[in-house]
This record gives sequence, C-alpha cells and structure tokens, in this order.
Amino acid sequence: MADESEQAVEAAIDGELRLLDPEVRASPARVLELLDPEFTEIGASGRRWDVESILTVTSDGSVSAESPVEVSEMSGAVLAAGIVHLTYLADNQGRRARRSSLWRLTETGWRMYFHQGTPTS
Repeated sequence: MADESEQAVEAAIDGELRLLDPEVRASPARVLELLDPEFTEIGASGRRWDVESILTVTSDGSVSAESPVEVSEMSGAVLAAGIVHLTYLADNQGRRARRSSLWRLTETGWRMYFHQGTPTS
C-alpha cells in the first residue's frame, strides 16, 4: 500500500502548492475547490481563519500582485485512510514560517481541512 500512500501525499502536496500559487489564490472558485467546507486556519499572526475569511482576503485583488511563496522541506505522511499531514518551510518575501496542514479525501477530491503557520527566523 506504499504506492497508495505515496499517491495520497503527492495529491496533498499538489493541492498545497496550488493554494500557494497567486493565480489560484486570485480565483475564489479555484480556492473553493481546494478548501474543505469545514476548513480552519491558525495563521502565523495568530488569527483564526475560515473559508469565508480566506476568500475575502484572496479575492480582494491584492493577492495577484504577490510574489510566489518559496517552499522548502516539504514532507507528508498518511495519518489514516484519506488523511494526509504536510509540513514545510515557507518564505514569503522574507517572512518565514513553519507550516502544517491536514488534507482529507472527499467525494470531490483532496481538500485542505486545517492549516497552521508558526513564524520562524
């Protein structure tokens, strides 16, 4: 079943990288395809986010001008059938954070269920 686990991790990584793409973030429909309806996030600022608040920020037009986020140390693990945990280091124009997200398999594909960012130097 390692192959199945690898495919699950790859699908979650693909979704994560798409959510970091400024073009995807500028499209509410594309963001909604990737976020679970029950999505929550604890941002690096400590703020709590949900689907509605994320869409408000990403669809206001300011995101499309952003530089792409640089990602390193991306790794993933299958925690249970249909649940993948990803961790990585993100650098957004010098603002670095350790990031962690949970992805779950739904009827419509892999969707981010939870995300957290912790600032780091």
